[in-house]
Amino acid sequence: MQEFDVAILGGGMVGSTLALALSRLRDLQGHPPRILLIESRRPHSIDHPGFDARAIALSYGSQQAIAELGLQAEFLSDSAAIRSIHVSDRGHLGRVELTAHEYGLPQLGGVVELHAVGQRLLRRLEASPEIGYRAPAHVQDLEFHDDSVVIQQTDGQSARCRLLVLADGGESSWRTKLGLNWRQESFEQTALITTLLTQGTPPERAWERFTESGPLALLPLGANRLSVVWSLRHAEAEQASAWGHDQFLERLQHAFGYRAGRFMQAGSRELYPLFLRQTQDIGHHRLLVLGNAAQQLHPVAGQGFNLGLRDIMTLYRQLQPIWHSHLDVGSASVLRCYRAARRPDVDTTIWMTSTLARLFASPHVPLVSGRTLGLLAMNRCASLKQHLARQALGLIE
Repeated sequence: MQEFDVAILGGGMVGSTLALALSRLRDLQGHPPRILLIESRRPHSIDHPGFDARAIALSYGSQQAIAELGLQAEFLSDSAAIRSIHVSDRGHLGRVELTAHEYGLPQLGGVVELHAVGQRLLRRLEASPEIGYRAPAHVQDLEFHDDSVVIQQTDGQSARCRLLVLADGGESSWRTKLGLNWRQESFEQTALITTLLTQGTPPERAWERFTESGPLALLPLGANRLSVVWSLRHAEAEQASAWGHDQFLERLQHAFGYRAGRFMQAGSRELYPLFLRQTQDIGHHRLLVLGNAAQQLHPVAGQGFNLGLRDIMTLYRQLQPIWHSHLDVGSASVLRCYRAARRPDVDTTIWMTSTLARLFASPHVPLVSGRTLGLLAMNRCASLKQHLARQALGLIE
């Protein structure tokens, strides 16, 4: 049986990044922890659920964290900069605009395409001697003991670790098998994902436009390309997926308007039903739950991976002194401190994204009037706008 200090189930964005982050730790003798990363699928394929054709926005705070972890080449080598963010409510006056200049920053964030990031992370994992990378591999059983967790794979291999991390995504099978308490709530929406080729698009600008059906986000990819995340009611999303190419462009242009230029061509369309999933106890005996396995959000405001990266950074920083002194990385005190550190940020972010998704999809006149006044006030009031900016920038302590 192979011995490891930390084992991670799930090698998507969060699991892979966590493994590479923890491989940077050193004890008093300069030794790194022994890390096991188990992933059920190789991320070569564009169909891998963690590294598919989607694009995500990395906040400025996430970019700083990635630099701290030495992963700039994997994440930021071909990212498209976001230097302004435009937030508006379709058919109403309220709007807010954030710019990098007003906050003295080089950019507010950047956009990366998941499949390209996945290929670079894979090469880095395979070149890291501190990480035992097993993919494709499947876990058959987990046995929890006082001082360790034993992992049995379906191919007969076994391993023992002191800390087990679940990072196997929003539909985590082991979260259910282990009997962890979690809740699921449907937003009654489906996200339609596609890529646009445009004309006359302002460069390096991201948009979040609230429509009658749900939020519509456009993210810059460079070279007159935009990534689209259009949240629609389930039936509307199915209809939009079936529209012909020209009809789809026409309907999307009508929903968004012409602030982002003219939409000329659209790529393939993918549908993702939207849920709020939250694990109630993210720490158990020698077990932590991170990323989408711990909390899966509505995509409004693009907080998903940014929140997961803050999970990673919290654990990485908390384990630095623990591992340096060669103490137990899976002790009850480590788990307790992690839970306490993450809960405020997670709860605030879930509340914010869920409230925005529901508030701006409501047609009720009092709510419409209230959100219009709210956007107008936020654009005029520096303190309100500053709060929005800190959340968008990922500058959460």
